[in-house]
Amino acid sequence: MAISAQDVNKLRKMTGAGMMDCKKALQEANGDFDEAVTILRKKGQKISSKRADRETTEGAVFINETEDGTQATLIALNCETDFVAKNEDFVNLGQAVLKAATDNAPADLAALKGLAIDGRSIDEHLTDLMGKIGEKIEVSSFEQVKADKVASYRHANGKIGVLVALNGDNGDSVAEVGRDIAMQIAAMRPVSVDESGVPEEIKQRELEIGKEQARQEGKPENIIEKIAMGKLNKFYKENTLLHQQFVKDSSKNIKQVLADVNKDLKVGAFKLVVIG
Repeated sequence: MAISAQDVNKLRKMTGAGMMDCKKALQEANGDFDEAVTILRKKGQKISSKRADRETTEGAVFINETEDGTQATLIALNCETDFVAKNEDFVNLGQAVLKAATDNAPADLAALKGLAIDGRSIDEHLTDLMGKIGEKIEVSSFEQVKADKVASYRHANGKIGVLVALNGDNGDSVAEVGRDIAMQIAAMRPVSVDESGVPEEIKQRELEIGKEQARQEGKPENIIEKIAMGKLNKFYKENTLLHQQFVKDSSKNIKQVLADVNKDLKVGAFKLVVIG
């Protein structure tokens, strides 16, 4: 059947799909708009399937803090190219997913993807955008923290996001030091708040590396364990947040920076998300 340019334009505005794709969908659907939308969505699903093995190393992090500063939410939306990461539709979807995450506090990433935006699941919206843009797009991270005071940091390139949970104070000074610590985490990438949070497999790996290095240096076997423990403690100093030197003042570590603000101030947890 003949499809008018007006109908094609109407479907394009409804779906964001290309003009030729809309015309072909309407022709295949015999002018039925609902069926044409279904056809276009199926095209998106095919694109999603074709590109399932593609790496989504670009994208953006989106962060929201509640007005009272006691909760923060972060999501990461990934794509294949930096060009798409700056696309208005991509950014709008990222903001919509963030709002859904903030409003509903889902249990995990899988639960987030099942949430509805305007009556349709996030997964469906992702499929639609993949059909329109032609790249693999996925929500790769979802983090949420609650505390007496939360701080966040989003790097200028949009690809690094940090949330920090602070307990023990909620004054303005905490907000300032919280942002400093969030920036510290983005720059120095600690593995945990302190040594108690370092996964056991990492501890064992560092100990084995320390032992092997000592043996390679010809150290006596009876002191190898002690040397390895020394190297592990050095690892803690460099790779756990509270023991790291403060990037703004190397004369202090982060634990001392917190104590300078309030002796009861603690970092309860942090979340770091890096795209790429």
